[in-house]
Amino acid sequence: MRAVDAHAHLHDPRLRGDLDEIVARAGAAGVERILSCGEDVPTSDATLAIARRHSSVRVAVGVHPHRASTWSDEAATRLRELARDERVVAIGEIGIDLSGRSAPRVAQVIAFEAQLRLARELDLPVVVHVRDGGALAREVIDRVRGTFGMLHCYSEGPDEVMAWLGREFFLSFAGTVTYPKNDPLRRAAAVPPATALLVETDAPYLPPEGRRGQRNEPAFVVDTLAAVARTRGVAPEELGAAVAGNAANLFGARWGTT
Repeated sequence: MRAVDAHAHLHDPRLRGDLDEIVARAGAAGVERILSCGEDVPTSDATLAIARRHSSVRVAVGVHPHRASTWSDEAATRLRELARDERVVAIGEIGIDLSGRSAPRVAQVIAFEAQLRLARELDLPVVVHVRDGGALAREVIDRVRGTFGMLHCYSEGPDEVMAWLGREFFLSFAGTVTYPKNDPLRRAAAVPPATALLVETDAPYLPPEGRRGQRNEPAFVVDTLAAVARTRGVAPEELGAAVAGNAANLFGARWGTT
């Protein structure tokens, strides 16, 4: 079965000790590509170094809303430099997080808008994090205009799906869609056309049902893929092929280069 992991954090210390084995297990499970996302300038640097060692890994570079207070002109300059590398396929992980555990709202909006503009300048997609802030995130995206990308770890309900599709965003579903109490999320996963879907692990976070309590890793994306396929009434192999094609369409020529 073909699969991709559209969002992971391979730089995370919890994956560092056996990263070679983790990437090998993903390949053995059918995972063709892993998108590993930075959270600030240092982790974006570290993630690109990983991709230089592993041909199946592609990179998003950016400043996460949790780290939005670190945004600066210097950070923008460094991200622009990193984005020249052929392994960098997106600007991310960027976005809005109003859960109360992130940077101040003003800092988040400044960093998010600036990175959307950077992505537009570089003609790269964005990888967007949204938690409890969908309306604000869409407002900022509408201000910038001309951006496109993916909404990672979709967490809103079925009613918000069309708002993202209308802004040319793919919706990516993580292990949370497998949790028994997440019926609204499964209903949301049934709404988009197959051409707008992605799946991810967000490794080492959010392991799928049956693996909860474990460290998540890219090989486990096949569990999430199977759950989304069940929700949509299709075979996992069919959905896996569609999702692999979607990732290639979104991330462009750099996604397929070795």
